[in-house]
Amino acid sequence: MSNTGDQNNPFSVPQPPPGYGPTPAQQNPYARPIPQGTPPGAPPAAPRGPGGYGYPGHPAAGSPGIPGAAGAPAAPGVLGAPGVPGLPRAAYGAPSGGIPGGTARRGVSGWLWALGGAVAATAIGTSVMFATGAFSSAPDPELKGYAFRDDLCAATSLTPFENAHYKAKPNTGGSTGSGSGSGPSSPPNPQHSGSRMNSMDSMWCNISLTPETTGTNGYSSTWVYNSVTLHKKADPGPEFADTYRSYEKQQTSISYKVEPVSGIGDEAYLVTRSDTPGSNNSRYVILAVRDGWMTYQSTWSSYTPSSGNGKPPSSAEIATMLESSAKETFKRLRG
Repeated sequence: MSNTGDQNNPFSVPQPPPGYGPTPAQQNPYARPIPQGTPPGAPPAAPRGPGGYGYPGHPAAGSPGIPGAAGAPAAPGVLGAPGVPGLPRAAYGAPSGGIPGGTARRGVSGWLWALGGAVAATAIGTSVMFATGAFSSAPDPELKGYAFRDDLCAATSLTPFENAHYKAKPNTGGSTGSGSGSGPSSPPNPQHSGSRMNSMDSMWCNISLTPETTGTNGYSSTWVYNSVTLHKKADPGPEFADTYRSYEKQQTSISYKVEPVSGIGDEAYLVTRSDTPGSNNSRYVILAVRDGWMTYQSTWSSYTPSSGNGKPPSSAEIATMLESSAKETFKRLRG
């Protein structure tokens, strides 16, 4: 059987009816669609992450999170991270570029500087306090108003001796020599001296006295030795009593009697020499007084010949004169 025309090919592309224009190109189902507005030939935009499938989306670096976007909540801001809104970096000392941890490092550095400054200030203050003696354990001297005098003789009261008919021997000598005070080579009368040292101030006065009843043919010698020490570094109290109690311990042919005296200073002692028989015309008496850190000693030493006119005072009378003179002298030293 013969057929007119071509046989239909079941595998051929169907032809459109006439009047419909050219045949369109075949579509590639695997081709990536080009978004609208993208110029031809430009690289396609990077695909978004799985945020469109309900997972939290993460904005690209440098773009802030978009709060409220469906299916893509904004990432929480990281303080100091670039492009993330939050408190200004400058307020926290963050370096440019938002280096994580910059704030913490600057904070630690500031504390180290502050600690170093405090340690340095403490060291300087401690050095000053050591230099000025603020840490010294030595107590302050208790001088009770007593002051150093260049001339202790000017502050010594002679009234009790004058009332007992003694007077200072006239000063007829020069500045050197020795003797009874009657020659040109005799030392000056009274004599005084003093020195100021770091640990103590000391002063002394020696006065030669003569009784008014002494005859021209008799020889007599009477001296009053006064000394004052202002202790500035060490308290003399613990050793003061033993200094004079030791007179009783002397193993010599001369013995002494030591007894306390009340009513003068913080403590006082009277030391009296017990002379041997036949020396009744010789007297030696010491009055020692401590008042705070001031120590005072007044010593009477006399010799009266048996052929002389008048009777020498007793040891008790001498002690009374020394005490009266000391009390008035103390007032002058505090004045």
